[in-house]
Amino acid sequence: LVRECPKWDGLPLTLDVSATFPEGAAVRDYYSQQIAIVKNGQITLQPAATSNGLLLLERAETDAPAPFDWHNATVYFVLTDRFENGDPSNDQSYGRHKDGMAEIGTFHGGDLRGLTNKLDYLQQLGVNALWISAPFEQIHGWVGGGTKGDFPHYAYHGYYTQDWTNLDANMGNEADLRTLVDSAHQRGIRILFDVVMNHTGYATLADMQEYQFGALYLSGDEVKKTLGERWSDWKPAAGQTWHSFNDYINFSDKTGWDKWWGKNWIRTDIGDYDNPGFDDLTMSLAFLPDIKTESTTASGLPVFYKNKTDTHAKVIEGFTPRDYLTHWLSQWVRDYGIDGFRVDTAKHVELPAWQQLKTEASAALREWKKANPDKALDDKPFWMTGEAWGHGVMQSDYYRHGFDAMINFDYQEQAAKAVDCLAQMDTTWQQMAEKLQGFNVLSYLSSHDTRLFREGGDKAAELLLLAPGAVQIFYGDESSRPFGPTGSDPLQGTRSDMNWQDVSGKSAANVAHWQKISQFRARHPAIGAGKQTTLSLKQGYGFVREHGDDKVLVIWAGQQ
Repeated sequence: LVRECPKWDGLPLTLDVSATFPEGAAVRDYYSQQIAIVKNGQITLQPAATSNGLLLLERAETDAPAPFDWHNATVYFVLTDRFENGDPSNDQSYGRHKDGMAEIGTFHGGDLRGLTNKLDYLQQLGVNALWISAPFEQIHGWVGGGTKGDFPHYAYHGYYTQDWTNLDANMGNEADLRTLVDSAHQRGIRILFDVVMNHTGYATLADMQEYQFGALYLSGDEVKKTLGERWSDWKPAAGQTWHSFNDYINFSDKTGWDKWWGKNWIRTDIGDYDNPGFDDLTMSLAFLPDIKTESTTASGLPVFYKNKTDTHAKVIEGFTPRDYLTHWLSQWVRDYGIDGFRVDTAKHVELPAWQQLKTEASAALREWKKANPDKALDDKPFWMTGEAWGHGVMQSDYYRHGFDAMINFDYQEQAAKAVDCLAQMDTTWQQMAEKLQGFNVLSYLSSHDTRLFREGGDKAAELLLLAPGAVQIFYGDESSRPFGPTGSDPLQGTRSDMNWQDVSGKSAANVAHWQKISQFRARHPAIGAGKQTTLSLKQGYGFVREHGDDKVLVIWAGQQ
């Protein structure tokens, strides 16, 4: 451990690099683009004024980025709805609308076309994989938001899927998706879909009315008088909250609710369905209907799909819910060349289901690459990363059931302790680089389910981008996107609109700093995939990372 943080007087650094670069070699600081020649085993360089005292050293003849390696991936995670609106005509699909308040849980208009418009920005940011919120058709309506029901909460985040065979109209159409994937691939950016197999979305008034399932306590004229022509236009009256719509719904009416998903598909405390259990696999997470992914009984299609004329789902003899889900999800891979999945709520579904998804999606990507040799980026197999809450840097059963990486929940707080002294990352980085020779993780600083990491200003860039293993930028980390309105749900503010005005404005220097370090990372698989040797320096903190023929030397001069 670093007993005392290195101090720096702001002067040029003379470094012994004899163990890393040969005599007479030209060494480039990628950050400032200065070049120094190794003389008597030493070089002298001045860290750039905006670099926070960093030198990112490589052989000067390194011309292009090395071949992509998932162990060195820089993944950009975006909630598509909150990023960029490329097609305002789809903003109010299915009768969705703004709430006229703080718009905490409404759809804001971001879509697939908007993502395509920003691919050049992501490429300049050194991003080589884009993880997008699930683009599949979501529940059409809203539920009460937060503990107080102080706002309507729509499925803008993609976690309340209603039909895995359709795109959500707010996201755009299939041409938009094809353009996004093809344009990303042309820029060396892979596409990851967020996917959920654990649960469906809640019952909403909009879907009850449209697909004729469920039951109300209202009858005759009362329905229109209370809920209006379009039920989803209902608003709470004095003394009510956005949760109060539930008071009109008869959740125990067996016949009405049998017309929803059907007992073969879900367990829920509604109607005559099997009740959720108390373990990770059968519980109802946040009261969401739990899909019977463990069932061995042929299920047919969800019952309400009878009234859903636009579904692409077809009955397949003998298929269980798990079979349908893995089939539907891998079809997107087969049709568009999706490169991987980020799996939501992985601990709430039995492991064989994830292995089945991986096997089917892998076959689908091989097929797509064979059919589209001109579009395929490389011959890398389908990649899967998963969210199992609390998972750190350890090899678990997930890796034996289809996962290539698990999200690293420990990194956020490890990094928080080092915002004032980068050298304090040394133990964490050494241990990660050592362990991750055998497997991979995806580390993050900010997320939609924890908090936005804004301490340390632009120092967050080196804390994240120099980490061993794959890393995940949460949209706007690079531009200090502000926390948004949040109401009685403390997480909603982490999903604020991307602050594009700051990217070219007050956060421009921040973004440039992220770009430089991220581009350096993309050039060198050694950063994410290499072994680390920490140097004992007279001045500052430094380490070498090495992977095959690739080698980098990173120096941090110390606190100024």
